[in-house]
Amino acid sequence: MKKEQLQKVLEDISRVKMAVLGDFCLDAYWFIDESKSEVSVETGQATRSVHQQKYSPGGAGNVTNNLAAIGVKDIRAFGVIGTDPFGEEMLRIMRLAGIKTHNLLVQREAWSTHTYSKPYIGDRELNRIDFGNYNVLSNETADRLMAGLAGEIPEVDVVLINQQVPSGIHTGYFKQELLGLIRRFPEKMFIVDSRNFNDFYDGAIRKMNDTEAARLCGLNKQPDEVVAYSELVACAGELFKRFRKPLFITRGERGSLTVSEKGISDIPGLMIISRVDTVGAGDSYLAGAAAALAAGYDLDLAARIGSYVAGVTVQKLFQTGTASPEEIIAIGSDPDYLYAPELAENIRRANYLPGTEIELINPWVEKRPVEHAIFDHDGTISTLREGWEHIMGPMMVKAILGNKFSDADEALYQKVRERVNDYIDKTTGIQTLVQMKGLLDMIREFGCVPEEEMLDEFGYKTIYNDELLQMVNRRLAKYEKGELSLDDFTVKNAVPFLQKLRDSGVKLYLASGTDEEDVKNEARTMGYDHLFEGRIYGAVGDVTKEAKKMVLDRILETIGDAACKTLLTFGDGPVEIRETRKRGGLAVGVASDELKRFGLNESKRTRLIKAGADLVIPDFSQSENLLNLLTR
Repeated sequence: MKKEQLQKVLEDISRVKMAVLGDFCLDAYWFIDESKSEVSVETGQATRSVHQQKYSPGGAGNVTNNLAAIGVKDIRAFGVIGTDPFGEEMLRIMRLAGIKTHNLLVQREAWSTHTYSKPYIGDRELNRIDFGNYNVLSNETADRLMAGLAGEIPEVDVVLINQQVPSGIHTGYFKQELLGLIRRFPEKMFIVDSRNFNDFYDGAIRKMNDTEAARLCGLNKQPDEVVAYSELVACAGELFKRFRKPLFITRGERGSLTVSEKGISDIPGLMIISRVDTVGAGDSYLAGAAAALAAGYDLDLAARIGSYVAGVTVQKLFQTGTASPEEIIAIGSDPDYLYAPELAENIRRANYLPGTEIELINPWVEKRPVEHAIFDHDGTISTLREGWEHIMGPMMVKAILGNKFSDADEALYQKVRERVNDYIDKTTGIQTLVQMKGLLDMIREFGCVPEEEMLDEFGYKTIYNDELLQMVNRRLAKYEKGELSLDDFTVKNAVPFLQKLRDSGVKLYLASGTDEEDVKNEARTMGYDHLFEGRIYGAVGDVTKEAKKMVLDRILETIGDAACKTLLTFGDGPVEIRETRKRGGLAVGVASDELKRFGLNESKRTRLIKAGADLVIPDFSQSENLLNLLTR
């Protein structure tokens, strides 16, 4: 969505009136510092000293908190708390957020505020301590809740029904009374998100996850078990026939489905490369989607808003996070979607052009003339930077350990190395600047370098680039001495393919996140700069912005929006693939094995398909087939 469109949606959302009925819980985060522990005189055991504590609403409370954060001004909470301090803390937090709590009833007997206490030592969560598992809702309290809700239903745009825990408000008596209330107001929109009773509340729109949908259709799926897309589509159709009401079905990082009388729509997930904490993500999605529906938007747009809200909150660690309008606009005005995850993660599903290794991801129907072709440099044509991770890894370890690098104990050193290697593996293919922002998070995580001694992401990127350039220059020197040849530093048949494409009348553009003078020098030294006729683009100017995206923007602005229909982009990284797809061009993913310089790199294939590639090739060895396909 364009920024202006998203702003308009959020403005409309701010004016809706929402009622939230459900299990109001509190998440308590207790951060333990063992350096202050002492041995208890009474028990003889070590105490655990809480250095910091944080509290945030969970369950229905998280839904209301998310609604308040995205800008909804009129939020009415209906639930039950106990007489304990946790209930008071929940009320305090919710009132500060502007949520109306006069229908959060206190049951004095047989009820403790549902609280989940999560002790942490470092980033390791210890055994959780739960309150409220023995709650029993009285019929009297249920009647008071129903009376309060019935009196306010005519005033609100939508009623959200949350069911989080088995020992919550959804007793047999309560469920029957609530079902009667839903039937009493058939013109009102009710949305149910229930872990255990999604099949009960007829007349309501339902939000559930893929595992819950599968179980409702008799499939025995565990919470961590993948529900195949084909299975989920079948379940979605069956559930709509059963309930005759729209559904939202979430799939974690794989996005969500919407189901209505118009059919089934696939809403792609967001590409998120930072560490995530998915606690409360479903509540965030529900808040965003429900608010958009209440504002009069359709099911698919509502699902996208829900995805944006959840995409923000999962990146907030050690909290049940919320998303502000500014954060939603930042992630939603230029989102990076995750495409075809099942295909990307299972090469057995690959569909090849007959007799070739050219994988067809998104076959196009109409003939598209090709007038412009952008080529990423490193990994697509050149392999001069092959092995970059062996430069980045040690550089990150040194940055994290700082002055402790030489004398850190073996356990700490190995823990840092494992963390860095895992991070590089997960973020391979994304912008270097984003990787350096992640490095800052890891430096803070390990706490070996004081904040005042840390560089910013641009400083660490400079250190990495300088070390990488030393390796590149050593390789170029060997090439210039004749010790190594062009074939030693280029992907199989890449340069002949460039020549053929240029000879066919296509204008070629070379794009790199490397400094522009360096990439021009490398292309000139390797002998293929003339094929681009001066159209070689690298990083220049503003170091505060990501180089590769800026380079692509410069090229695409030169080509013009109208000409993007005649554009091909070849690249081995997600950035160039995503940006081309956003503009309507065709994107060819080059899943190159840079070490061998030919053959398929399956990890790259996965990343490129998820980024939106239309084709995937391992190299340019089958150039005639590729040219016939692309320029027929």
